[in-house]
Amino acid sequence: MGLDVHARSVVGCMIDNEAGEIATLRLSPRTEAIVDWVRSLPEPAAVAYEAGPTGFGLARALLAVGVRCEVVAPAKLERPPGDRVKTDRRDAERLARLLRIGELPSVRVPTEAEEAARDLVRAREDARGDLMRARHRLSKLLLRHGLVWEQSAWTGAHEAWLRSQRFDRVGVQLAFDEAFDAVLSVHARRDRLDAAITEMAATSSFAPIVDRLCCLRGIGVLTGFGLAVEIGDWHRFTGSTIGSYLGLVPSESSSGARRAQGSITKTGNSHARRLLVEAAWHHRKPYRPSRDLLRRRAGQSAAVRDRAERGNRRLHRRWTRLDARGKRSTISAVAVARELAGWTWSLAVMDSAVMDSAVMD
Repeated sequence: MGLDVHARSVVGCMIDNEAGEIATLRLSPRTEAIVDWVRSLPEPAAVAYEAGPTGFGLARALLAVGVRCEVVAPAKLERPPGDRVKTDRRDAERLARLLRIGELPSVRVPTEAEEAARDLVRAREDARGDLMRARHRLSKLLLRHGLVWEQSAWTGAHEAWLRSQRFDRVGVQLAFDEAFDAVLSVHARRDRLDAAITEMAATSSFAPIVDRLCCLRGIGVLTGFGLAVEIGDWHRFTGSTIGSYLGLVPSESSSGARRAQGSITKTGNSHARRLLVEAAWHHRKPYRPSRDLLRRRAGQSAAVRDRAERGNRRLHRRWTRLDARGKRSTISAVAVARELAGWTWSLAVMDSAVMDSAVMD
């Protein structure tokens, strides 16, 4: 069965493997109704639908009753160039046919705990973007009136300077007050989310992975927790494939003897990719462990500390070689981020047995 799932409508296409018959019908968007309909069909049954804003609730409900369910990555579904007719019925039939021959690029269905943690991390990401936009609006409002802060922005001194601003025109004063209030309210919201993430990172099942990731330079609790919940099951990848999943590998268009590589693909999880690129910038300066980094590594085993130490030194050498070749710093940051992804995977998949054997060796 292929399902074209929307918020208010669901179109299903069923293919009978024995008779080869195809049936299409419109279903209720309620999860319970879809599950009841699938269970009424002859067994064994298999269902596929595209990942989207409706989430993974339907997949979990089908898996809970023993029905095989594949959630498909829409970006990986190829469509013939000559296919110019797109309807819900045709989409559902296409999913059913691909499922029948086993050619669907499915995605991993996260657990409810993972999705809850991911919602928290993405709420913090939204607050970060809102804060950046609110600050831009305020600074541009002041710029239009010839007011520019020359020192480090968004510090205590800068806030005191903002609070001292007064305008003769009522409209300008009201606009300034609203823009400044927006900055303060979004900043407070971001701080509340930071505190919630810090608490969850220390008490949830992600804590061991986050603690190991924090041994790398540039990765604190917020970044480590974000990477842990966005990637989820690290064992799906290897050190060489995780960069491709995060869209950090070069795009390529090669044919015959011609090979052409372009910018990175930027596929996969954009939030995790941004976190890695931001962390990569920390490896540009010479490696001198800070007190905070030493504190984060204090409770870890010798195997974890040794691997993180080797990773930190190698990533800085990578920066140095790229700078010596005259590469732009933005390109160097992405290259280091791709290698950093491999080091984070290396630390994330280290279980207690591996660490104990490494310590004994």
